[in-house]
Amino acid sequence: MLRIVSFTFNAFSENTYLLIDEASRATAIVDPGAYSADEQRTLHHYLESEKLVVQYLLNTHAHIDHVLGNAFVLQHYPNIPFLLHSLDLPTLRAVPTYAGPYGFAAYEPAEPTGELTAGQVIELGESRLEVRFAPGHAPGHVVLYDAAGGQLVGGDVLFKGSVGRTDLPGGDHATLLASIRKELLSLPDATVVYPGHGPATTIGEERRSNPFLK
Repeated sequence: MLRIVSFTFNAFSENTYLLIDEASRATAIVDPGAYSADEQRTLHHYLESEKLVVQYLLNTHAHIDHVLGNAFVLQHYPNIPFLLHSLDLPTLRAVPTYAGPYGFAAYEPAEPTGELTAGQVIELGESRLEVRFAPGHAPGHVVLYDAAGGQLVGGDVLFKGSVGRTDLPGGDHATLLASIRKELLSLPDATVVYPGHGPATTIGEERRSNPFLK
């Protein structure tokens, strides 16, 4: 069974997720937004106090609010794979050019050690995560689907009552909607979606009431 724990970090109120395989304590850290010392202490204390075995650092995409804590995670867990879709490497490498003006002058870059690809299955203890390619908000955006648990870590693709913004470099609204319809709305209505910002929702709720999907 995969348990999902969330933290809300940084000035963008970004959701950082821990994906924890209950049987083995194997854990993936997804989109660590911890920037301040207090945020980093909060994240690290939870990982250590729960005796979690960190095995992966995963980025759904590489906008600044989702990658602020990458270097911090790798400093504490230096031998884990750091995976990002290759199409979002330029997005990640651009962050240092604007981190200062956005108020994150102490941002430390980190380079992925491998890739996330469409259809890839990530083994996390006894749990399995399917990587689904869902561009539109960012060129290399992916979502992570736990079929056994009926839950999805969706980054900035689909929100409660909304969808991801597409006015940033590499964004495209038509592509985003096509990704949502193909990769998310094809999932069961009961699937819980954990977005990059705001509260969790379900596929069924968004199918019925999201004004962007009408």
